[in-house]
Amino acid sequence: MSGVTAPADAAQALADRLADVVAAAVGERVTVGGLRRLSGGTSRETWSFDAAAGARRWPLVLRRDAPGVASTTMAVEARCLEAAARAGVPVPRVLAASDDPAELGAAFLLMERVDGETIPRRILRDDGFADARLRLAGQCAAALAGIHTVDGSALGGLEDEDPLARWRRTLDELGSPHPAFELAFRWLEAHRPPRRRGTLVHGDFRVGNLVVGPDGLRAVLDWELAHVGDPLEDLGWFCVRAWRFGNDHLPAGGVDTYDTLVRTYEAASGIEVDREALLWWETMGTLTWGILCGVQAARHTSGAVRSVELAAIGRRVCENEWDVLDCLERAGWPG
Repeated sequence: MSGVTAPADAAQALADRLADVVAAAVGERVTVGGLRRLSGGTSRETWSFDAAAGARRWPLVLRRDAPGVASTTMAVEARCLEAAARAGVPVPRVLAASDDPAELGAAFLLMERVDGETIPRRILRDDGFADARLRLAGQCAAALAGIHTVDGSALGGLEDEDPLARWRRTLDELGSPHPAFELAFRWLEAHRPPRRRGTLVHGDFRVGNLVVGPDGLRAVLDWELAHVGDPLEDLGWFCVRAWRFGNDHLPAGGVDTYDTLVRTYEAASGIEVDREALLWWETMGTLTWGILCGVQAARHTSGAVRSVELAAIGRRVCENEWDVLDCLERAGWPG
């Protein structure tokens, strides 16, 4: 991610407060340098910096809600990261997390910085990642298998909600007609697969939320949408066309085939993947992203948050309407 400039006084004040938080976590006084805000993301701030104590160095990342925004999810996100790490999933190590705005002005999560690339088009196209792309689907399948061994209900604070009911309500609140989405709701309701056991679900597992090096997957990021659900939800989301970033001939995240993803996930998890259920979750994911694009655009058009980025996301709605119709056609519906 590229950096954006923050006002000098505000950045220095944040650096001073970060020094106190890091010192409490590592047990010694530190200095903070190289603080810069990273671009990307629409709901939270992300900052990169280095902490130092003598010869010791800690490359770190801060995720923080916008000041003034009340949150009760950062501590939950930290618990998800820690549980995933215990399950063998590559994730950044958590140093500190709090939903109390007293320390850093807003709820925050402080974790180690993992070297690697996150920009999808570089991961999917640059020659330097050619070898990584050959193994990435299998590595992602193994990471997902690890995530899905975690009992999400035992972590506390995670939602466990029917996705159809949630997104039906959200689309109704938007108040704009989308016939393609209505068809998708009708098909999804009529063909809902039996729910598997509820596990921890990442909720946004895709290229772009992964740190990738020449050796492949190094870390799974962005756990803010984690919840309790069906494991196939994560696999279906990984296959949504939007997350292929132009590599439509490789439906599994733009890096491989359905067959490779399913085969490697089954081998790592011991869970048999129902292909019809996988398509159901891919369709559900496409519908979800389409509605989310509408929600993001509405934040701009309503005047709540003026943002060119949010406005641009609005054009993605029609792309997802097309994609959801493609999913329905592949499912043989109507018919």
